[in-house]
Amino acid sequence: METTVLSEDVRATEGLKMIYGRRAVRKYKNKPVDDATIERILDAGRMAPSAINKQPWRFIILTNRDTIRSFSSEITAVAAKEFIRTGENNLLKTTGNPLYAFHGASLLKGTDPIFHDAPVVVFITAPIIDEWAALDIGMCAQNMMLAAKALGLDSCPVGLAKFVEQTDVYYKLRVPAGDQVHLAVILGYGDETPEVHYRKKDNAFFIDKKARNVFKRTLLL
Repeated sequence: METTVLSEDVRATEGLKMIYGRRAVRKYKNKPVDDATIERILDAGRMAPSAINKQPWRFIILTNRDTIRSFSSEITAVAAKEFIRTGENNLLKTTGNPLYAFHGASLLKGTDPIFHDAPVVVFITAPIIDEWAALDIGMCAQNMMLAAKALGLDSCPVGLAKFVEQTDVYYKLRVPAGDQVHLAVILGYGDETPEVHYRKKDNAFFIDKKARNVFKRTLLL
C-alpha cells in the first residue's frame, strides 16, 4: 500500500512542517545565498547526533558559479563513464529503481544533473577509517536540508558528488588526508515545486502488538 499523505494532521509543530515540506529540488533561481544563512544551515548540521559524539563531518563549500559549473562538468564526465561501464541493466538490478537509469541517460545526453545550477554546494567529508561516518553524515545532511527549508531555501542531496574524488579538480577541495567525500548537499532558492512522491505505509511492524501476526504471515508468503 502506498500513499502520498502520511498523516492527516501535519499541523502539530513547525518541525513537522519542515519535514513534510522538504523536497529534493533540482531547479534553482539565479540568486545567491548570504554567508550568514549558509552558516546557520551548517550549524544545524553540526547539531546532528553521531556515534560516540565524534562529529566526523567536515564541510567544504562552493559558492562561485563558474567553480560550481567546472566541478559539475568534471563529475558528469566521470559519472557518465561509470554509467557506461555499469550499464543500465546492472544499475537497475542493483538499485531496483528505474529513476537511476533515467539519471544515467541524462548524463549521456550531456545535460547537467549534478548540481542543477544551485548557488551553493556543500561537500561533506569524514575520515575513511570511521565505519559509522556514513550514518552520521546522513543525519547531518538531513538536519541541513530541514534547516534550509525553515529558512526559506530548498535543497537536494547529491550522491554522485562522491565521484569528485576521481576528477582532475578534486585537489581544489583540499580534502584532509585520510578523509573521503560522502555526498554533497546543494542549497538555494528553488524555482520549482516537485510533487510529493508516494510513501510506503506497510513497512512498520509492532512486534509486541497484534500486527506482528500480519508480519509473520507476510514472511511466509
